[in-house]
Amino acid sequence: MYKKQIKILDEEISKIVKNPETGQEKRGAIKGVRVHKFRVEKQLFLLAYELEAGVLKLIMVGSHENYYRNLTKYQNE
Repeated sequence: MYKKQIKILDEEISKIVKNPETGQEKRGAIKGVRVHKFRVEKQLFLLAYELEAGVLKLIMVGSHENYYRNLTKYQNE
């Protein structure tokens, strides 16, 4: 990632820290995981995370293509 992209990612993580319920809660195989969507230079990115006992656990960040398939695969490992 480039510096500008990292800065945007840091800003989005700060938003999540301030309001952990900002992301959409998922169901099914990835139940309990929240996904926050944001744009970097017109491209949609998704950031998956969980909140466990007051600790924000970042799981995965990436573009929309195959994101949920890869997230489900990661959660099942």
